[in-house]
Amino acid sequence: MNETRQTAIDRAVRVYDSGAFFADLQRRVGFRTESQNPEQARALVAYLADEVMPSLSSLGFTCRVVENPAGARAPFLIAERIEDPALPSVLTYGHGDVVRGYDEQWREGLAPWTVTVEGDRWYGRGTADNKGQHSVNFAALAAVLDARGGKLGYNVKVIFETGEEIGSPGLDAVCAAHRDTLAADVFIASDGPRVLAERPTLFLGSRGGVTFELLVDLRRGAHHSGNWGGALRNPAIVLSHAIASLVDRRGA
Repeated sequence: MNETRQTAIDRAVRVYDSGAFFADLQRRVGFRTESQNPEQARALVAYLADEVMPSLSSLGFTCRVVENPAGARAPFLIAERIEDPALPSVLTYGHGDVVRGYDEQWREGLAPWTVTVEGDRWYGRGTADNKGQHSVNFAALAAVLDARGGKLGYNVKVIFETGEEIGSPGLDAVCAAHRDTLAADVFIASDGPRVLAERPTLFLGSRGGVTFELLVDLRRGAHHSGNWGGALRNPAIVLSHAIASLVDRRGA
């Protein structure tokens, strides 16, 4: 392990041990960024403008908020830190929204909008999806910058959304419209489960997702099952077989 890498790791450990990382996460969890709740639309904007932008700007990023082309109440943020156009570029992703807080459903001693520590577990809405992850990324970038005298040795680009929990409306359109800006040599996203709590999980690649409709329209009118059952194809049976073919009995 070279000295610079060890310095960065030591710096990251100090940030955690000092409570600075906890303070950052606590502040971020305090934003009620429930994208599923129309009444919290302002919180989504505030999270980008008052939290993410200052955090990235302090690391040397230039940032701008992009309105959602889908007309949704979920803006985007695009940020860049270009040290040299000739250097490799990393594109990373995060989302500032969370699912509904369901404040009344948390057990005694816990609340969604504050981080509560119990042993080695931290509770709070967004600590695991996705405010914890992008807080780790921001802290890691800061540690590397500190260890390397203010230089990363590569460029970083960030796309940040606030509508992931409502299906990411507008994400595809924003990526297409800003294709050149977001062009990179590698894409690293920190959002997803860990196989083991004690060990970080790295997925090399993603299957992605496709939204589609299945429509079975075989004939006009109704046909009595007593007379036609088995003689005519049943749309419900056809559809059920199509759905069942997507995943086998083992979940593959």
